[in-house]
Amino acid sequence: MIQFFIDLFGSVQGWLFEHVLEPLMFVSGLGGFAEEAFEGTEWFLIGLVEVAALYLVLRPLEALIPAQPLADRRARWNDFTYTLVHRLGLFSIAIFFTLDPLMDHVAGLLRFDGVHPFNLESLLPAMPPLTSFLLYLVVLDFCDYWFHRAQHHVNWWWGLHSLHHSQTDMNLWSDNRNHLLDDLLRDIMMAIVALAIGVPPGQFVLLVSLSRALQSLQHANVRIHFGRLGERLLVSPRFHRTHHAIGVGHESPGQGTLGGCNFGVLLPVWDQLFGTARFAPDFAFTGVRDQLPRPQGDGRNYGRGFWQQQWFGLKRMVEFARRGAP
Repeated sequence: MIQFFIDLFGSVQGWLFEHVLEPLMFVSGLGGFAEEAFEGTEWFLIGLVEVAALYLVLRPLEALIPAQPLADRRARWNDFTYTLVHRLGLFSIAIFFTLDPLMDHVAGLLRFDGVHPFNLESLLPAMPPLTSFLLYLVVLDFCDYWFHRAQHHVNWWWGLHSLHHSQTDMNLWSDNRNHLLDDLLRDIMMAIVALAIGVPPGQFVLLVSLSRALQSLQHANVRIHFGRLGERLLVSPRFHRTHHAIGVGHESPGQGTLGGCNFGVLLPVWDQLFGTARFAPDFAFTGVRDQLPRPQGDGRNYGRGFWQQQWFGLKRMVEFARRGAP
């Protein structure tokens, strides 16, 4: 059965490339990039499968067990736009394969000087593929935790990242509601770390797909938790919703300054180790404090559509960098 779907995927990829993409490339004079375009077709199809699977699995759950009623259904459609841009463009994977030749070149120069680059799998010879996959997952998630904390503690960076938190109607598409510059910075960091520790291209694609699927579940508007033990092993929708809670997830306790809790992307163990875990029993309402009307907040407008939100994000980045913490 699995082989059937693999063969079907390959057939669709071949047909799409041969009948749609390849003719367009030769007409536009880009025939020299046919090999890269064929790989790009694969990434596009992987993203399409991800989007379809998310809708078929998570959308019914949102209808059956919502964490809160949606006040603005247009906001969900706007987040869907972000998902199409991010998943079908597959920025993370594209950046990985773009940086791969550069990193290979640097590694070659280092070997010429007698310096052998570090490879995680060399620590344990004959490591089974599943073991190496899980090890890569843990290392990348550890780096992602600290990257995420920086997004909440550096003023100008919070100006960008706050777009992600401004969604008051969180839903299965909200994971991708990010400023494009914020996404670009994260994807470059993750690709560099992955290449530096020797993640094979095939495993990187699987790591990205698994991470995205779990993060979509975390952001879904579903009343789901993993129990007392499970909440401490894997980031759940309830655990992550607390991270998005107004006045809790993005502020230091009792100070109203940058900070927050529950920064773990996949594994809550980092929050537990570094004192940022908060296991709340409820499903909090989400947003950013400065969105609230005065006197609770500043009544800040984060924008309605995709481009307006991107523009306002750049303006906040400059504003917060100039005047300090929001």
